[in-house]
Amino acid sequence: MARSEQLLSLLQVLRRHSRPVSGARLAQDLGISIRTLYRDIASLQAQGANIEGEPGVGYILRPGFMLPPLMFSQEELEALMLGFSWVAKFADEPITKAASNALAKITEVLPESLKDELESSALLVGPRTIEDVEAIELKIVRTAIRNEQKLQIAYVDAAGNQSDRTIWPFALGYFQKVRILVGWCEKRADFRHFRTDRIMALKNLAERYPKRGAIMLREWRETQIDADYVPDP
Repeated sequence: MARSEQLLSLLQVLRRHSRPVSGARLAQDLGISIRTLYRDIASLQAQGANIEGEPGVGYILRPGFMLPPLMFSQEELEALMLGFSWVAKFADEPITKAASNALAKITEVLPESLKDELESSALLVGPRTIEDVEAIELKIVRTAIRNEQKLQIAYVDAAGNQSDRTIWPFALGYFQKVRILVGWCEKRADFRHFRTDRIMALKNLAERYPKRGAIMLREWRETQIDADYVPDP
């Protein structure tokens, strides 16, 4: 059995148990040695599987973000490779690293034939033409979006005029040359787009805004038919 298939089999066995199961039982079910089992558990943990336990106590797989066993068509693999390659070139550094790590995890559990197809994809992404020129950390923005929290920003428009805004952020757009923060602006009482390279300072107010981010995203999309993402003046 290929190593990737062996790791997937271990995940499947762990998923069947809601309580800790001994290493000896796992090794017996999988037909492998206890030494190999410990090696495979360590490998899965290194890839992000939330497996808790230790020898003599037993092991349990906690809910997490592990993918189930998947099979991909050639077109699906090409879409994956193209998407990850684009993110790796045009997103900010924490996201590019996360994309590379995610692709490595997916590649690790693919059968060898699919790995070959993934690595030989002929779809290419053009050269990076944007630098991380933000004066802010986009990680703070993503956290505020995820937690539906207000941001206070100091924003400079194209004419060089600065204004202080309190916004309800709910989306962050990654384009080839710019990145756009989308939110509800309390000052304008409307949806607004802010170029992240024009945000001079920001602060997470740790205060939840009164609407769900998903609802605002849907309402914003309804206003964007045939509209461009024009930054707020």
